[in-house]
Amino acid sequence: MDKPYDLILVGGGLANGLIAWRLKARQPALRILLLEQADSIGGNHTWSFHDGDLDPAQRQWIGPLVSARWPRYEVVFPLYARTLDSGYASIASQDFARVIAPALGESLRLDTRIDSLAPTSVRLAGGETLHARAVIDGRGMRPSSRLALGYQTFLGQEVRLEWPHGLKAPILMDASVEQQGGYRFVYVLPFGPDRLLIEDTHYVDTGRLEPERLRANIAAYARRQEWEIAEVLREEQGSLPIVLAGEFDQFWDDLQGQPCSGLRAGLFHSTTGYSLPHAVRLAERIAALPDFDAPRLFALIRDEARREWQRQRFFRLLNRMLFLAGSPDHRWRVMQRFYRLPAPLIARFYAGRPSLQDKARLLSGKPPVPLLAALAAACKIYPRHIAKHIGNQE
Repeated sequence: MDKPYDLILVGGGLANGLIAWRLKARQPALRILLLEQADSIGGNHTWSFHDGDLDPAQRQWIGPLVSARWPRYEVVFPLYARTLDSGYASIASQDFARVIAPALGESLRLDTRIDSLAPTSVRLAGGETLHARAVIDGRGMRPSSRLALGYQTFLGQEVRLEWPHGLKAPILMDASVEQQGGYRFVYVLPFGPDRLLIEDTHYVDTGRLEPERLRANIAAYARRQEWEIAEVLREEQGSLPIVLAGEFDQFWDDLQGQPCSGLRAGLFHSTTGYSLPHAVRLAERIAALPDFDAPRLFALIRDEARREWQRQRFFRLLNRMLFLAGSPDHRWRVMQRFYRLPAPLIARFYAGRPSLQDKARLLSGKPPVPLLAALAAACKIYPRHIAKHIGNQE
């Protein structure tokens, strides 16, 4: 059967958007098509990264997408606060769409609903079937019994204030707030003198959102900072997976050869939930391919995911200690201790590249949770613990 496309990407989120954009720049003759069910790509999101998460060349090519950059950031805890001189940047989905959509031109199809897909074909809701040498599914995290998860749930409001807020840098974590049954912090990005993104974030055991409670938390936080909100410009919300344990091979066997990207491929930082660095690296690998077919693409993405899974074994151990040792309301103590460590170690942690010495430093000293509980949590492994943990969630 004739394959009119070399590559079809289903879902216009971060990972697929970057793949399509990079391919247009590196291989403009390639026949690609990006399908998105909404009326624009990128959804309603803010993606962020630390300077150390990407190399200089990577920061350069994604530069046109960046909405704001800051040379430092702050963290606040009940017993400790700190400013770190480390670059931080954010990409708002409207800027993502503003740059990438025109670059794709006729290779982008919006308002397109999908009925089903396979490694080399996509059936649209209207009955049309599109064929390609390969299809990448980038429609977000899929449910899987192969992973034991905690969740990072959040609701953010971009607001305009009645007067300037006075912030000089983002606040990546303000955990001085009431904890409410999990590790809770407020995340604040100053996008303008009187414009902020205020996000209420919780590390909790289930992915259920309580939007009204989170909106009330944001309003209370603004009052505490003496910020008077004149207008809510937009609102975003989500639930990111935090991986505690899993079966990598079985997770990928379940995909049955279907190439995937982004969260659907498990390409994200297991502890922080950040996915942009992984999306950038995957886009570069795919854009360097000399030829496309579904088995080759599936193998490439699985190989990338396997390397990340092996690198992040230590992060999954830390996640088990964070979620399973001690009281949920005391999880902030783990992060407060972490932010007392040297700045280069913190940067390598966010980049997903801690050294052996970093790992030893993170685990040394008096733990911020009960010792026996920490050891028990660290030693729980798949599959016995996964079955128990998932059962508790359900």
